Amino acid sequence: MYIADLHIHSKYSRATSKELEPEPLDAWARRKGIGLVGTGDFTHPAWRAELRDKLAEAEEGLYTLKGAGPDAPRFVITGEISSIYKKNGKVRKVHSLILLPHLEAAETLSRRLEAIGNLHSDGRPILGLDCRDLLEITLESCPDAVFIPAHIWTPHFSLFGAFSGFDTIGECFGDLTGHIHALETGLSSDPTMICRCSALDGYTLVSNSDAHSPSKLGREANLLDTGLSYPELARAIQTGEGFHGTIEFFPEEGKYHFDGHRNCGVCLSPVEAEAAGGVCPVCGKRLTTGVLHRVEQLADRPEGYVRPDARPFESLAPLPEVIAASEGGSAAGKKVGAKYEAMLAALGPEFSILREVPLEDIRAAAGPCVAEGIRRLRAGQVVRRPGYDGAYGVIELLSPAEREDLKGQVSLFGAEAPKAAKTARGRVAKPARSGEEGAAPTGGLNGAQRTAASAEEATVAVLAGPGTGKTHTLVERVAWLVEERGAKPSELTAVTFTNRAAGELRARLEGRLGKRAARAMTIGTFHAICLELLGAVPLAGPYEQRAAAAAALAELGRKGSPGAFLRAISRHKTGADGGDDPAFALYQEKLEGKLDFDDLLLETLRQWEGGRSDRRFTHLLVDEFQDIDRLQLRLLRAWRREGGTFFAIGDPDQSIYGFRGADAGCFSALGAERTVRLTENYRSTPEILAAALPVTEAIDGAPRRMETHSPHGAEVRLLTAEGDRAEAIFVAKEIARMVGGIGMLEAQALGAARGARSFGDIAVLYRTRRQAALLEECLAHDGIPCVVTGREDFLLDGEVQAALAWLEGQQEEGKSPTALLEEWTAHHTPSGGVERLRNMAVFFGDVPAFLRNLTIGQEGDLLRRAGLSYAAGAVTLSTLHGAKGLEWPVVFLCGVGEGRIPLERKGLDTDEAEERRLLYVGMTRAREELVLLSGGEPSRFLAGLPLRQDPAHAPVPRPLGVQLSLFK
Repeated sequence: MYIADLHIHSKYSRATSKELEPEPLDAWARRKGIGLVGTGDFTHPAWRAELRDKLAEAEEGLYTLKGAGPDAPRFVITGEISSIYKKNGKVRKVHSLILLPHLEAAETLSRRLEAIGNLHSDGRPILGLDCRDLLEITLESCPDAVFIPAHIWTPHFSLFGAFSGFDTIGECFGDLTGHIHALETGLSSDPTMICRCSALDGYTLVSNSDAHSPSKLGREANLLDTGLSYPELARAIQTGEGFHGTIEFFPEEGKYHFDGHRNCGVCLSPVEAEAAGGVCPVCGKRLTTGVLHRVEQLADRPEGYVRPDARPFESLAPLPEVIAASEGGSAAGKKVGAKYEAMLAALGPEFSILREVPLEDIRAAAGPCVAEGIRRLRAGQVVRRPGYDGAYGVIELLSPAEREDLKGQVSLFGAEAPKAAKTARGRVAKPARSGEEGAAPTGGLNGAQRTAASAEEATVAVLAGPGTGKTHTLVERVAWLVEERGAKPSELTAVTFTNRAAGELRARLEGRLGKRAARAMTIGTFHAICLELLGAVPLAGPYEQRAAAAAALAELGRKGSPGAFLRAISRHKTGADGGDDPAFALYQEKLEGKLDFDDLLLETLRQWEGGRSDRRFTHLLVDEFQDIDRLQLRLLRAWRREGGTFFAIGDPDQSIYGFRGADAGCFSALGAERTVRLTENYRSTPEILAAALPVTEAIDGAPRRMETHSPHGAEVRLLTAEGDRAEAIFVAKEIARMVGGIGMLEAQALGAARGARSFGDIAVLYRTRRQAALLEECLAHDGIPCVVTGREDFLLDGEVQAALAWLEGQQEEGKSPTALLEEWTAHHTPSGGVERLRNMAVFFGDVPAFLRNLTIGQEGDLLRRAGLSYAAGAVTLSTLHGAKGLEWPVVFLCGVGEGRIPLERKGLDTDEAEERRLLYVGMTRAREELVLLSGGEPSRFLAGLPLRQDPAHAPVPRPLGVQLSLFK
């Protein structure tokens, strides 16, 4: 029989001791009497390297410290992974414990996970990965792995957690539920409580310390009677063969046993919490639901039920705590420490003393007080006062009179026992404030939408403010043309601003009219449609365009950047600038017959104007009409020459591409036979609209009318910080608060948030791409996954272009771009640019779509993961331009200060009207919460807006105090 503690951490995890290294772990395992210790943190590359350097192979799948001898404690490769993601409409935060048969398996699995999230910043990495998918990846990488849901009842981060867990194992793991064989009881619970849930019968219940320092090893542990090898350990956990039970703490001493609200000192049993309506009777805030209450919610057996086949368990406490509770003093004090060392020297390892050593021997070595304390501990004769809402519970061994008689004290904390928490019985609970739910119409249309969708006129203009159901109206217009006017799907063309918008529109039309009808329609951006019309034409990518520009400038002996020159060429081609330049023709010559971004449209226009195409556009619909440039407008006129219907929808107040030749007055110039205004907003709260509308009203003095269907929400905040870095740090800390804390310590310190956010609920917007690097750095530092949008300079890197050229030649292979880039990096030393390219490729299933998006994609089409490949589980980082047409529950708008909004640069004429519209676009991306930040003097555009102004300070966790309890 040996004792195993399989769930611990290394010095590379957050809030852990620097002594968590192999040598101290070996030493403390010997002192405790533990035969097998999990390494913890196998995902961290530096920890794996240290394990390889300091451990030697012993039995199959087990290791010992090098030179430690045959009786040394064994190590087994383990690690914990935190998953934060959204499933079935709810944010889920679940921790998983994984056991592996050797370091090579750890290397293989870590490589798979490295492609998904950042494994370097924390020994317990945070992944925006569904637990079911994590299990699948684990078993694919190592079929012999053991996967165990960790501390399954912890409120904030667990399988059955009250705030972000599931009600059943199947809901979490789906079709792979059969691969789960064991569950970790965790703090604040024991096997007796779990036996009340019949759905958990048949699972092996394991217990571990989750130690954050070597001295905490063995706080909870497992009893096994097997041979020493990984296969036998795995078999014991998965089948129960050779598994003889667990060593537990008294669950009442855990921090979350009862319901409660620590700030008000309210501690309630599940029955009392139900009677209070789940809110604090003192302040009306939501109670933190305790583990016992959560068990009550899922239990189908009465309290006290014992399964006939239940394995035994023992409830113990660490020896220093018992000494302190029996004789007085602090468990961490010198007096208790000296007696602890003396007892180990005289009686053997700690577990032997607590479990087996005769009381007479203990009395002789440590005195009557400690002997009586251990006797009562073994017999379960303890007084228990439960913990709640992060406050530790208290167990007492001796009454005051007995302490006097035995010259000891009772509190396991070695100090005066805290006063009993008030239960506040008889006080009236204040209901929590909440607004009525409001939502956009999902089936029908409001009056203005219906008028727009069914307008009979040939040319219809729809002025659709933010959140007024623009895409919904567009879909219903298409449906009306097909169902009421008898239009053939193949006769309809819908032009969108981005590829992402085209994909969303197509998906909605498939749901509305069916896949066959939607696939027969032409849906895409101007450039995608023109590429389809022109067929196989040679395209010049961004690198080739830049090289041609540089060559043209060099040949003419001119100074200046190729980027600025390319922008001038684009303005010339799109009609925004009528001036000509001999260098433009030379640039075109250097392209050697290839077409650049604007040439796609010009060549298509030439074919239509020259009568070289017989394609007809019977029904033409244009989204985001306010941002089309003069070349696109000429193309639309050419496509409309043979008649048919024309439907333009957009918002002049969101026209933000004047620098490309777009004109906010384009609707007025359209000469529509019917103009409809959509003014009912289904997105933003009244507070957000009240702050946003005056921004554009100041352009021309005309009032903007918009009616919101959303309930009242939080005030719009304006926070001032001492520079860009302070801004970015605040954003990272505030996001951590909004998601309920990144780790368990943060979750406890910041309190239980009502309706915690998921990472995917949040966007951080900024004026320039230069701001993105600092924001990305600070989010990565705090372990927050994000997706960065926009065209970045690394795409012009020579090695990136070489990799792209190689990809282009591999299109027929049928492999994903990610797989092909992995092959590329296997034969080349990858640069940071190539790694970033791989982080863009994860969003595409085939090479042609990836390359096409890089060539003709707009700002909002280009996505790069930063620590996460699952966009639904990551914060979005985007420029204001890239955020157009998108929305999030929470938006941080960074850099809203003078010099950035409006943007002021040397030699640049500032269009204040357009800058106001850009700020308006950013503010109206928010549905529920909007936070504006300025690293200096706030923008003059904010003057007079209804904002709550505060300095930007990161949320400060409540002090947790000195921990002297049985738990970390």
